[in-house]
Amino acid sequence: MINKEKFQDYKDAFLAQNSKLNLISKNDEKFLWEKHIFDSLSIEKFFDKYTIQGNKLLDIGTGGGFPAIPIAIMYPNIEVYALDSIRKKINAIENIKTELKLNNLHTICNRAENIKEYFDIITSRAVAPLKLIVQYAIPLLKDKGYFIAYKSIKTEDEINEAKSALKKYNAKVTEIIKYDLPLTENHTRNLIIIEKI
Repeated sequence: MINKEKFQDYKDAFLAQNSKLNLISKNDEKFLWEKHIFDSLSIEKFFDKYTIQGNKLLDIGTGGGFPAIPIAIMYPNIEVYALDSIRKKINAIENIKTELKLNNLHTICNRAENIKEYFDIITSRAVAPLKLIVQYAIPLLKDKGYFIAYKSIKTEDEINEAKSALKKYNAKVTEIIKYDLPLTENHTRNLIIIEKI
């Protein structure tokens, strides 16, 4: 169940940070819920179908905190790690975390290839082509963990291009979950669910 009050507080906190840092474009601010928060929360479609062994989630290239912060708000039992190499973005997330008292949200200012921990779930949204991001994500997954890539309409092409990388890292695409953003124009998105075998 979405806590509307908490998400309203989050929107206010995010917009305050965005006015200083331009985490998303000014034009996108009016679609903050539809394009960014709703999209981030589509991971619910994954949780509805899959059983996870543990509760550690890493968001690679979190940027302005998507999907890390919405997931941390919606799922207080999941320990969410927001990873980005740009300090000002991590600082913005830290400020939002403090304001919203999100004790299950953790920040890491670093690059994925320097991380030495392992995670049950890894997410990535609008960071890099699948063939590249797979090479950073899969080595950080625990066995039988899942990598969830948020992608737009060129999903099949990206999966084809990533085939050799998936094979190299012992991973397979188990499902593509399609959904639409609540916008007037057609805005189909996909969650590519990848399992480490």
